[in-house]
Amino acid sequence: MIELLKKRRSIRRFKDIPVEREKLEILKEAALLSPTSKNLHSWEFIFVNDKYMIDRLADTRGQSSAFLKEAPLCLAVLGNEKANDTWIEDASIAAIIVQLTALSLGLGSCWIQIRNRMHSPEVNAEDYVRALLNIPREYRVVCLVAIGYPAEEKAPHDSTELRWNKIHLNKW
Repeated sequence: MIELLKKRRSIRRFKDIPVEREKLEILKEAALLSPTSKNLHSWEFIFVNDKYMIDRLADTRGQSSAFLKEAPLCLAVLGNEKANDTWIEDASIAAIIVQLTALSLGLGSCWIQIRNRMHSPEVNAEDYVRALLNIPREYRVVCLVAIGYPAEEKAPHDSTELRWNKIHLNKW
């Protein structure tokens, strides 16, 4: 697992190769296996592989989401704020579990923050995505995850460069 964590990097350039159905099914299963507080499953997932819709989703946050146009697969991670007060945490954990699973399958990914971000000065990113994907009001959009075969290579994280000063033992 530590090697997988070292290898996980944000990938923003993707090859023009679709994600195979078998891998898509594994990603779906990984999402559904992610833990939730009180086992309430406050998350929901929308997997998007329609190029037209992905192009529209890529406009969600301007330059911050434009790279999504290259991805063959996009995952919208939602949380039901009425189901559990930990919907943000539940959805966030699910998103990273899908990202790590994608990496284990030879795929790259990148998180696009949606919650508390803007699409334009008048429209927040969440409402923009909600309208595109016809998401009911009780579901909040935490993030989008771009997924596909990497068209860029990044070096793994180096343990010697980690912020070890952020680790504390017993007391501050």
